[in-house]
Formats: sequence, structure tokens, C-alpha cells
Amino acid sequence: MVEETVVRDKAVESLRKIAGQHSTVALEEHFIPMLKRLATGDWFTSRTSACALLSTAYPRVSPAIKTELRALFRQMCRDDMPMVRRAAASNFGDLARVFEEWYLVEELHTLLCGLATDEQDSVRLVAVEGCISLASLMGEDTRSALIRPVLLGLTEDKSWRVRFMVAEKLTLIQDAVGEEITLQVLIPAYCKLLKDPESEVRAAAIQKLYQFCDHVKKSAVEEIVLNKILPVVKELVYDSNQHVRTELANVIMGLAQIVGKENTISQLLPIYLHLLKDSTAEVRLNIINNLEKVNSVIGASQLANSLLPAIVELSEDGKWRVRLAIVHSMPLLAAQLGQAFFDENVLQLCLNWLCDPVFAIREATAEILTELVEKFGSEWAVKNIIPRITALSKDVSYLHRITCLLTLSFLAKALGSEVTAKQVVPVVKELRADKVANVRFNVSKALLKIGLVVEKDFLERLSGGERSFTTACFIMALWEIMEAPFRCMDEFDVFMDMINRRVIMDLLVKLATEQYAHNQFIFFTPQGIKELGEREHVQVFEMPKVRD
Repeated sequence: MVEETVVRDKAVESLRKIAGQHSTVALEEHFIPMLKRLATGDWFTSRTSACALLSTAYPRVSPAIKTELRALFRQMCRDDMPMVRRAAASNFGDLARVFEEWYLVEELHTLLCGLATDEQDSVRLVAVEGCISLASLMGEDTRSALIRPVLLGLTEDKSWRVRFMVAEKLTLIQDAVGEEITLQVLIPAYCKLLKDPESEVRAAAIQKLYQFCDHVKKSAVEEIVLNKILPVVKELVYDSNQHVRTELANVIMGLAQIVGKENTISQLLPIYLHLLKDSTAEVRLNIINNLEKVNSVIGASQLANSLLPAIVELSEDGKWRVRLAIVHSMPLLAAQLGQAFFDENVLQLCLNWLCDPVFAIREATAEILTELVEKFGSEWAVKNIIPRITALSKDVSYLHRITCLLTLSFLAKALGSEVTAKQVVPVVKELRADKVANVRFNVSKALLKIGLVVEKDFLERLSGGERSFTTACFIMALWEIMEAPFRCMDEFDVFMDMINRRVIMDLLVKLATEQYAHNQFIFFTPQGIKELGEREHVQVFEMPKVRD
């Protein structure tokens, strides 16, 4: 057998597919002899490969050969090499699903007990999956008698890697073993895992908190979740390992949906408030990102009274990602708190972020203000938002003036063409002559977005020639606020009538020769331009006509 694991795994995968295409006769004649050679080979690599092939062949062979295959599997479960025993444990579930029912108790349970108490923890941790598979195939009485001792041993294993695997597979174990073993074994075991000396085990266990508690019957929530699990969880709020606290913050908000409003207020809110003030940014961030789960349970008023002060405090957090998470939570708060409460308690917070030193915060604020305008309406924006943004246009910091333009370009669509024309366009026009080139450049970018809003309805009613005329005028307006060594316009007069065409050409020549004589202008048109005649500073180049 090849020593490279990847090659062996691919070969086994191919053999499993080929075996399915064999007839029973061909399988026993060709496949089974090969399988026996692999299972009894001198090299452990061949024996590990044989473990993965047993479940493919077993259902389709005669009873005599089945007996031989079971003997081979027993042999590999007790192999001298831990790699072979690990391979047998890895494929335990596949074999359990194809073995006859009476062999589950007689043979497989005995083998599982051996694997679960193996001297190598690499074997024992894989036996956890075998325990799940065997438990799911047994009846409740048999499962309680045979699986419970094995499971209990694995949850208390001396190796943290085995306990980690139990924590990782906890909800699968819960589904497989049923209610009785869950109550008698799993719940005490879970509480122990939450207190495990190894932080990796505690973190893995806390990751399963919501799923584990969600599997508990509603009638038993108070007894199990509130009285047994939650007291242990409260201790993890003060865990010395920040990774454990981070995982706790990521799942603890979901418990609100399980324990209900009253218990959330009395039992969980103190935990949330403590985690909101945690020294680790990721912990605070996870609480903020999951606010919606709590809001849907306790309601906006309770959320505001309990968590809003802490949220306001976090709006000035030293970590910009925490501030960003707070920004993104504003539309949710606005939807739940209502306009009046939002205006009184939160609006000023949002407006302050427009001056945040981090661009990502300023940009996100512009986006969420747009969502707020869509929710509360343009009149609300004119009263509460536009005055503050207008003030930014006169700020001494050019970054704040750029933020003003960015925000107005976002808001234009939500405000509508009429309000944009009256309230937004004048502010943008004032910044055309700004001393900072970057501001003037952002004016042109803002005009492109704002112009689409203001002129959308108007442009849709124009003829082709009128649109060409309007476009040319718009481009000339942009030229006035931009600096460049040369400027081009292609097919500027398409669809225009003679009068509009003459007006545009005169405007272009006047602009090029009088206002920007130091720049070079290039205009393209598919039509003749004899109307220009001979003018100073104007050169006309015509392409030769194509011969017939």
C-alpha cells in the first residue's frame, strides 16, 4: 500500500464506488479476497484502508463471508497499531448501520467499549462518533443500559481532546441518546464541560449553549436551563480567557428566545450589561451584533431602558469596529424605538459619527442616515438631518466637507427630486469653488448621483436632441469644477436640430477659447461643421470620405 494518505484515501473512495457496480458473485470473487489481503497485510496502511471498505461489502455478501468480515473488524479494533484502531473507530458508524440488529449488542457494543477506553486518546476521541451512531440505532431500554456508561466515561475522560470532542458533538449526542440519558447524564456532563479546566473545552461547550438549551422541552426549561445551566453560565461571564467570553457573548443573546421575557429581564439582562462593558472588543461586538434577538423578546422600551445607556457609552468606544457595529445597529433601534424616542435619545449620536476620525464610520453613518430618511420621511430629514450636514459644508476640516458631499449623495435618492433640488443642490454648488482639489473632485462625484435624482423625471420627457443638449450642458458644468490639461467630448451634437447644434458649438468654442485658453479641447462629431467657419484657435480635421 502507498504510504501517502491522500493517495490511499482516493483509492479507497474509488474502490467503494466500484464495489457498488459489482454483482454479488463478482464481489465475492474479486473484491472480498482483496479486502482480506488488505486487512491482514503487514503494513498498517493497508489495514487502515481495509477498515473503510468493510461497510461497502458487508450488506451484499453471504452469511459465511459476513462472519469473516466481522472477525476482521474485531481484529482491527484490537490491532497493535493505534492508527488501525483509530481507522476502525472512524468507520464504526458506517458498519453499525449495515450490521444486523442482534450484532449491535453482541459485538459492536463490546468493541465500542474497548475503543472508548483505548490507551491512546486519538482513538478515544474518534470513538465519540461511534457512540453517537450506535446510540441512534438502539432502542431506548438498550441504549440506557449500554450507552450511558460509555458516554459518561467519555465526558469525564482524562484527555482534554476527548472532552473537547464530546463538547463539539454535544447536540448530536443529545439527539441520539434521547430524553432520559440527556436528563441523567448529558445535563450534568454539560455543566462540567462548562467548568472544564481547559479553556478550549469551555469554549467548545459554550458554543453549543443555544442549541443544547433549545432541545430542552418547554416544560423543563425552568428546571434545566434556569436552575442548572444558567448558574454555570453566569460564572463564565468572569472567565479569565477572553476566547471563552467572546463565544459566550456570541450565543447568550439567543437564550432570550428560550427563557421568555420575564426571565430575560431578571436573569439575562445583567449578563448582557456586564458583557457590553467587557475589556475585550470582540466580546462587546458580539453582544451588539445580536441585539435583535433580545429586542424581539423584551420589546423596545425595555431594551432602551436597560441597554441603551451602555450602547451610548460604546458609541465612543476606542475600537472603531465596535463603533461601526453600533452604527449598523441604529436602523434596528429606530424601527423598534419609534421616531420620537429615537430623535430624543439617539439621533444626536448618529450625527456625531459624521465627524468620526475613521472613514468607514463616516461612510456607514451616511448609509444608515439614508435608511432613516426612507423610514421617517423627507420632512423629518429637512428638519433634523439637512441642517447638520449643511453645517459640515462650512467646517474648517476638508474631510468633514467631503463627508457632507458623501452624505448628500447618499440621501438624494431617499429625499426625492423636489427636496434634493431645493435643499441639497445649493449646498453642493457652494463647494464648487472650494480651495481643496479633493473637495472639488468629490463635488463632481456627488453631482453625478444627485443629477440622476433631480433630472430623472425631466430627462425621461425629453426628445433625443434635447437629451443630447442637456448632456452637453451638464458636461460643461462639470468642466467648470474640474482641472485637467485637456478635455474631450464625443458625438456631442447627435440628434440635435440645427438651432440647438449651433448654440452648443458656439458655447463649446467660447468656453475653450475664452475661459480655458490654456487647455486643449477635442470635439468629435459625425456631422459636418462648416457652420464654424474660420476661427482663431480652432482647427478642423475631417476624415477622408470612404470611396464607393
